Amino acid sequence: MSAGINRYKADLREMQFVLFEQFGFKAFAGKGPYEGWDEETAKTILQETYRFAREVLGPLNSTGDREGCKVVDGSVVTPKGFKEAWRQLFEAGLKQIAVPKEFGGQGAPYALYALIEEITSGANTAFNMYPGLAWGAAEVIAECGTEHQKKTYADKMFNGAWGGTMCLSEPHAGSDVGSATTKAVKQADGRYKVSGTKIYISGGDHDLAENIVHLVLARIEGAPAGTKGLSLFIVPKRRVGADGAAGPLNDVQVASIEHKMGINGSATCVLNFGENGECFGELVGTVEHQGMPQMFRMMNGARIAVGIQGLAVASSAYLNALEYAKDRKQGASFKHWKDPSKPRVAIIEHPDVRRMLLELKSHVEGIRALVVKLAAHRDQAVLFQGKDDEKAAYHQSQVDLLTPIVKAYASDEAFRLTGIALQIYGGAGFLKDWPVEQYVRDSKIFSIYEGTNHIQAMDLVGRKLGQNGGANFQTFMSDIAAFVEQHKGHPVFAKEVEALGTASEAVVSTAMGFMGWSQSDKVTLVPLSANRFLEMMAKAVVGFLLLDAGVKSEEALAKLPASHPDRAFYEGKRYSALYYGRNVLPQVKQLAELVTFEDTSPMDIADAMFATS
Repeated sequence: MSAGINRYKADLREMQFVLFEQFGFKAFAGKGPYEGWDEETAKTILQETYRFAREVLGPLNSTGDREGCKVVDGSVVTPKGFKEAWRQLFEAGLKQIAVPKEFGGQGAPYALYALIEEITSGANTAFNMYPGLAWGAAEVIAECGTEHQKKTYADKMFNGAWGGTMCLSEPHAGSDVGSATTKAVKQADGRYKVSGTKIYISGGDHDLAENIVHLVLARIEGAPAGTKGLSLFIVPKRRVGADGAAGPLNDVQVASIEHKMGINGSATCVLNFGENGECFGELVGTVEHQGMPQMFRMMNGARIAVGIQGLAVASSAYLNALEYAKDRKQGASFKHWKDPSKPRVAIIEHPDVRRMLLELKSHVEGIRALVVKLAAHRDQAVLFQGKDDEKAAYHQSQVDLLTPIVKAYASDEAFRLTGIALQIYGGAGFLKDWPVEQYVRDSKIFSIYEGTNHIQAMDLVGRKLGQNGGANFQTFMSDIAAFVEQHKGHPVFAKEVEALGTASEAVVSTAMGFMGWSQSDKVTLVPLSANRFLEMMAKAVVGFLLLDAGVKSEEALAKLPASHPDRAFYEGKRYSALYYGRNVLPQVKQLAELVTFEDTSPMDIADAMFATS
């Protein structure tokens, strides 16, 4: 693959179906804070984003991967072309589309923004992390900061003048955030001196913007131990003067950057704060010890963003593999496999390649529906806020419930699905001449950062199942049950709808089992089985959404003439639902049966028994 060639691919027709036909963009677009948005405008934005991705971001994906980042004179230098791409991204207004209007943005619905993020992340995951982190950090300041902080920091971060990060992990405190030792000492002028080391900081330093605003978790002198004693601080790379301009450096040192398996264009830094005792920060807002609730605003958004990253990379891997399968000729048709005189055929004609392609297609479409469903709930939670508190609470509860599923399932599947895409290429896929090997490497981090997927599973079973007395979970599962009841005799999907009913019942019964374990001496079974339960629920949810899309597609097909170009698209949705319903939904019941074994062998085996040498 030559340098500077775009390999990113997206299916805009599929995106439009999910946004407009399946989840009813009109239900929230054009109303309240989304006034001025409609389908045509959204289509135009998606088309423009795709053009930008293919012309600007996509060509930098492989070159950025090969070049990586480097530290020069204590500062990070990003790959060639990244700085110009940053400038073009913000000049085009693509990153500000969903920014609130009060900060100079266009206030677009999040459901549209999720698809914009899919396109930009899929074109260049490593690059897109820089503006994504700035956006997330700015959101925290916009929601939790003082008016002065919003004006000084958030506005510049939303609009690309400054970057942003979140700094949680420390050498001895990764997921165990409560054991962090970075400290803050209050000064007479109200500022805080911050000192400590943070690791694995994505975008921790770069040359894309004139300043970088770090959100740093630290413990104020005398604060309680654990997470309750943590506060969140705004610590800019360059100190900010009274006029709001970036000034001298603020004693934030880049100790090193990590050399990684993937996302090499993203600088993952070790940062030392206050090595010389001159690093100053200010408390986010005015109340101390609110660090974790404030940081989790960004973390929850970041977890959804990671799910979108997984979707984005898996989707492009699928579409590239599809193109390759149509073009690559190898072997005779399976109908004539014993006859060497028969001509070679495109590998898309081989049954196993077709199986792998449909595995990719169904999962990518199902995960996209899952992401947009969450995003649509978020939009409606905002729409009803202050107008109908009950509806706003319902939609927010569904966002909360689906967040760990989006993050974990999309990221786990991304690594698996990109591996399948590579398999379709055969030996060629293992070469850097083709894009899929980079997708495989880039995607592995998704299940690890922003809370490992086991953390997501424990969040689901330990917190989300019981939220609101279990009503949030029960409401969602009731939606599936109502769909099953309505469509159990469907002329196309009857058997698959039945499989969905069986799967949803298995999910509900297993959830009840978790509640029993958590209140007994079998509590160790909760973490041992949490990942399996998340997988069960995710598969049931995605199956539900694919069948919902299938039903809607059949209704659309019935209204189209035989020659209409959309017929192939809707018929493709049919086969995504059929494949998933026949091959994936039955796994939910099987997984539930495994849970009932109550296997404790990982805890029963002694440490010395794992290996004898």
